[in-house]
Parts: sequence; C-alpha cells; structure tokens
Amino acid sequence: MNDIKSETITGGRPGSGAHRVVALCGPYLSGKTSLLESILYATGAIGRRGSTRAGTSIGDGAAEARKRGMGTEINVASVDYLGDQWTFLDVPGSIEFQNDTFAALAVCDAAVLVCEPSPERVVSLTPLLKFIEDHHIPHIIFINKIDSAEVRVRDMLSALQSISSRKLLLRQVPIRHTAADGSDETVGYVDLVSERAYRYKSSGASDLIEMPAEILPREGEARREMLETLSEFDDQLLEQLIEDIAPEKSLIYRDLHDEFGADQIAPVLLGAGDRENGVRRLLKALRHDTPFVAETSKRRSLPSNGVAMAECFKVLHQSHAGKLSLCRVWSGSLVEGQSVGGQRIGTLLRPFGQRLDKINEAKAGEIVALAKVDALSGGQSLSAAGIAATEDFPKADSPVFALSLRAKNRNDEVKLSGALHKIVEEDPSLSFEARAETHELLIRGQGEMHLKVAVDKLAGRYNVAVDTEAPRVAYRETIQGGSTQHARYKRQTGGHGQFADIKVEIKPLARGSGFRFVDKVVGGVVPRNFIPAVEEGLIDYLKEGPLGQPVVDLEVTLFDGQYHSVDSSEMSFKMAARIAMSEAMPKCKPVLLEPILKVTVAAPNDATPRIQRLISGRRGQLLGYDARDGWSGWDEVSALMPEAEIADMIVEIRSVTQGVGTFRTEFDHLQELVGRTAERIVEETKKRAAA
Repeated sequence: MNDIKSETITGGRPGSGAHRVVALCGPYLSGKTSLLESILYATGAIGRRGSTRAGTSIGDGAAEARKRGMGTEINVASVDYLGDQWTFLDVPGSIEFQNDTFAALAVCDAAVLVCEPSPERVVSLTPLLKFIEDHHIPHIIFINKIDSAEVRVRDMLSALQSISSRKLLLRQVPIRHTAADGSDETVGYVDLVSERAYRYKSSGASDLIEMPAEILPREGEARREMLETLSEFDDQLLEQLIEDIAPEKSLIYRDLHDEFGADQIAPVLLGAGDRENGVRRLLKALRHDTPFVAETSKRRSLPSNGVAMAECFKVLHQSHAGKLSLCRVWSGSLVEGQSVGGQRIGTLLRPFGQRLDKINEAKAGEIVALAKVDALSGGQSLSAAGIAATEDFPKADSPVFALSLRAKNRNDEVKLSGALHKIVEEDPSLSFEARAETHELLIRGQGEMHLKVAVDKLAGRYNVAVDTEAPRVAYRETIQGGSTQHARYKRQTGGHGQFADIKVEIKPLARGSGFRFVDKVVGGVVPRNFIPAVEEGLIDYLKEGPLGQPVVDLEVTLFDGQYHSVDSSEMSFKMAARIAMSEAMPKCKPVLLEPILKVTVAAPNDATPRIQRLISGRRGQLLGYDARDGWSGWDEVSALMPEAEIADMIVEIRSVTQGVGTFRTEFDHLQELVGRTAERIVEETKKRAAA
C-alpha cells in the first residue's frame, strides 16, 4: 500500500493551459462519435451538435465512414475546457480498423472506454481493454446509453470486472424513474464522492436536486464499496474506515487522482452521449485526474527534457496538402521553418475533424500534422538525433483476409501501385504483394470491410477503379507413378538445323522434396555443355504440368541421348527436354496437391465449441485447444485446414465471437486432392488458360 500520497500534479495543473490527449474508444455502435459531438458542444468548440445518422458529425467525417455509418480512421478534435487545452481522438470501433485505434492509444494520456449497458456484450471490449491494461494507460469506463438501460448497473459492473484486471470503481449510481407504462428510465445520478444528486436534462448541464430517499440505501452501499476499493491503496483511508471515521472529500479526490494516474483503478461513469447526459461529469473527472504529458512521457520512457521531440502515429495523404505526418509533441516545441534532426519542419496544421487549421507553433503535449516531412512515418520519432523507430509503438496485426486486385483500366496499373503504397503507409495493417504463383496482385488486411474501404479509397481518393475477386489458391501437382521417355527434337530450316535426342527416367519423390535432376550420361552421348540446357528445359516445363499447376516432388534422370556435331545446340536440348516431359507426365498419374495450413483461432472460450464446428465444417482437422496465453477467458483452437477453406473464414469467426475473434496461419504441408473438387479446379484452370 501507499504510505505517502502525492500532493501535486507533475508536469502541469488544471487551468494551466497544458495540453492533454484523451482517446475515445469502444466497440462499433457504442456511441463514441456521438459522445465526442456532445463533448465538443459542451466545451463550446461547436455551436450545435451534429449527427452520425445525418452525416453532420465532426467525427466519422471521411467519405468512407459516412458511406458505412462507422468509424474507419482516427478523428481528431482539440478544445479548450476551463483554461485547459485538450485533444480528443475518436478512434474506430471495429477490430478491422484496430491498427488506428492502438496507434492513437499509444500517444494518449488517458482513454475513455465507451460501452453499452449490456453485460452480454462486454466480451467485445476485451481486445481494447487488454491493450490498454498491457500498456498501463489510465482509463475511465463510460457506460453509455444509460437512459435506455434495461439492466442493473451492479450487474453491468460485475460483467465488466470479469474482463478487467484493474479494480473498477463505480463513481455514480443511477436515479431511476418508473413510467406510467411500467418501464424504467434513468433520469439522473448520485455522485458518490460529493454525495450530491443530479437530474439529467435533454441538453445542457444536469440540475442539482435533493437526494431521493429511495436511493439512500443503494448510495450508501455503493459509496462504501468505492471507499473500500480506494483503501486498498491508502493506509490512511483504511485506518479511517476501520475506525468508522468519515474521510475528508479532499482525501478521496487525492486517492482517485493518484490511483487513476498509476493505472491501479478504472473509474466507471454513466451517461448518454447523444443527449449530453453525464458528459460534463466525465469532463470534470478527466480534468482532475488525467496525467500530463511529462507523466505520460515517463510512462513510455520517452524524453521530456525541453528539447524538441515528436512522435508520428498516423500518416495521411491528401491531394492538396501532400503527405501529412500526424504527431504528438512530447518535448520542447515545433515551429514552422525549424530544422529538427536534419528534417525541415514545413507547415504546421491542427486537425479538427476534416478541417486543417494552420498554426505557427506546436508545444509539448499537442497533436499536430506536419506537412511534407516525407521521411517520417507512423511509429517513428523525430528529434535532434534524427528519425528513429519508437520501441513500444504497437505493431500491425497479421492479415486475415485478402482480395485479388486488377485495374479496370490497364493504363492505371502504374498509378495503382503508387496508390497502394500510400494507403499502406496510412494503414500498416494493410499490405499488398504481386503473387508470382498465381499471377495476381493481392491486397491483405483485417477483414472484408477493411479491404472494401481500401478499395473505396483507391477509387475516391486516387481515381483508380479496380475489380476484385477472391484470391486463387496456389495449388501444385505431382506424380504417383514413374515413366521412361525418349524425345527427339529435329528441325531443318536451311543452313544449320536443330537436333537433340535424349532419354529420361521420371519417378516420384517424397512430399516436400521439390525437384531433383540427376545426370547419368556416360560416354559423351550428350556433351557436358548441353546438360544444363536439358535441366533448364525440364524446370521450364514444370512451371505448368498436365493439370495446369506447377509440378513438385519428382526426380528426372538423364541417362542417354544423341547429338549432332553441327546442328545440336543448347536450345535444341532445352526443347527436347520439354517434349520429353510433355509426353511423359500424363502417363505418370498426375495428381493435384492443395496447400494445408496450420491455423490457430483465438476466441472467447464460450465461443470455442462454435469455432470447432466451424473448422470441422470447412474440412479442418482439429488438433486441440488451450487457454490463450495472457488472455483471461480466451482459448486458442489449433487445426490443419486447406488454404481454400480459409479465404472468407474470418467473416464467420467474427459472427460467432461478437466481432473480436481472429486467427493466424502458417504453411504446413501439401496434400493430395482427388474427386470432384480436384476435377472442378482442373477445369477452371483450363478455362482460365484458354481465356
């Protein structure tokens, strides 16, 4: 326990004008953007509240977000609240855009985790809460939509505690009113520290009211639980509770501040963001307890010595402004025209939704967009020492979904490549590659919606329209039997002709052996200088066997042949090798091989049986399951699955795990594929080749 409590707030104090950053995070549809809108209105940053439904909100202002009614990237808005400067980062709720969420959380002083009043849905908070707790980010849990809650707050608190490793501290109890139709409505709250009661208004600050008599027993019980939780960290408070001494409110506020800043407790507040209910109480709690930039720098082991240092957490590419590096200034200040670490600072811009306001200087704590510092990307810091990677910056998740891209206009192929580089720099959880095995350009990401948004960006921001389809599987083929083949290549075109004669033996090898060439020529029947050409011709043929796929796991032995002293050449022997293979391979019982991947699916343990059934229904071979390391209440299910069955599997996984399940894969082996499925694949391959 703490014997000595801090009396001051390091690095600033409320009302000092010091800049603090808070991330608003939570699952899709939890109401983060409506909460941001009410915060901006309550602080006077906007004159009227916008609506996500009407497309008039400051947050979710990108075209892709408006189209889908959901957050697809970080939204930034700075405000002044009672003399303090704040930046709020409204981050996407879907796990598919989680890279932006984690990047924003990395640079914030505190987080507000927004959730709906539904115990059944708390599992959707677990990836966010796990990241927040692992990185020791002070956080408040804001139970939103409390006006329409149909569950008791104590039940919601119990469900939240089951997924949190921090002590949850309820700061308010709701005041409910039973309507004429028998339904309950939350009309206000009691603050458990000040012991004052408030009634919500449809807009504006809540009204102070007399404490309802019927709420007193619940208020007393909840306040005692709050004080007992705080006393676990403060011996002085514990002694007062044991001696039945009413603690001073100043002691309670001090404990709340210290334990929150040390990430030992997570206060729980109530409200309804779309009606401004509880918003001002949330702002006051943040103002009193949120750490300042110097404390956050210390938590992350970043310098705070007054020398200019900024960290880029997001890159934006805009048609009129070029590349923008969205940064948090951790130390010192940045001024337009200044040179830092060999990089000239150009225009400084302060984002506010989709708007960019030009500023002359960005001080410690602020969020600023640096224009055209092309060398600076997400996860990198800029200081006097130059540009360097930030060690604790979150890494992008492995992709779980892919699409094959093709420019609708072939003249746009070069432009497509450049656009892909830009959207991947904006969102490193996207990647793309030219897949040689299937001759496709693939884009990979975190889910179907993630890639649809990327395709929309290609068309809307970079004017590159693309066609998409499911990626083809990189099948292989091999042989089940052997054969001996004699092949002769002879051409006479006037002057020197072309002549080569070879005999080869073909036989299958064990799976995973690849291709092996054996030279058993004796007596110079095939000159040594032509033998590499034979091997080259064999390898050239193996790129596409009789079933239309690359051929693997076979051995070809060259054991006899003939040559002509004038007409033989390397090209002749290369052609003879191809003829030998094309005639022999159909006789060697070719068979299709499909790639089998080892798949590990991570999901809440109540979804484990559904995940197992899903895998079995996709030709998967279950290997078992175990607890997910470091994740309370989660399992990892392992299986071997055909690559063809994994393409859209993430869609089903998300549907049975409230959108939070994920998986990773690694290649395991190639396996023979026969029957109707194999016949269909061969037929499709032939049609594609003919087209």
